[in-house]
Amino acid sequence: MIRLRDVSYSYDGCAALSHVDLAVARGESVAFIGPNGSGKSTLLKLINGIVLPDAGGYSFDGDEITRQRLGDQAFAKRFHQRIGFLLQNPDAQLFCPVVREEIAFGPRQMGLDESAVADRVFDCLELLEIEHLALRAPHHLSEGEKRKVALASVLALNPEVLVLDEPMNGLDPRTKRFLRELIVSLRDAGKTILCATHDFLYVEGIFQSVVVFSEDHRIVRTGSYKAILSDTDFLEARNIL
Repeated sequence: MIRLRDVSYSYDGCAALSHVDLAVARGESVAFIGPNGSGKSTLLKLINGIVLPDAGGYSFDGDEITRQRLGDQAFAKRFHQRIGFLLQNPDAQLFCPVVREEIAFGPRQMGLDESAVADRVFDCLELLEIEHLALRAPHHLSEGEKRKVALASVLALNPEVLVLDEPMNGLDPRTKRFLRELIVSLRDAGKTILCATHDFLYVEGIFQSVVVFSEDHRIVRTGSYKAILSDTDFLEARNIL
């Protein structure tokens, strides 16, 4: 479903991804790990079409993702509906005056009628257990509440692929457990899950495979979660543990 071929990307001449090859099948769950600055977040942005490769190619479900392709509004709208992106910082994702409107924004952009929008808002409020926050201002919420609202706004589009950038970052143990269980349920429902994380304890058992990035922005190893996380010498040598 997702294919990157020899992809490189840089910010103002500074490498962020270097000759990355990656294939993700539909319904697969993959964790991306590596030291800070190794390219994990950039990879997720590229998969979501926020940035485009300087070299190499990226295809999604058989369509080559290029600037020209994303310039087609109908294609771009459908593409961004199919891939939901939870940013590392929820403050960068929340912009509506109240939570209910935040969750409704995406479905309205899809052109759903107000009855269907209301149904999606209700379902997502219930799924994330945030019904009591419906009329609250997002910027007045706690970090964990903001993360739940941001995720609800993503899930309101019912994406096929869910991309998570450090979803457990800064959360209390109870909220981490809640999000872990939710991610597992979404995986079991057939969603493709891609997640950059340092929080190995709370994501254990979620992912089928792990992709390891090095400090020079390359993929240096892929394999099962258990095999890679048990190799502490390998992880410590790359400043991951």
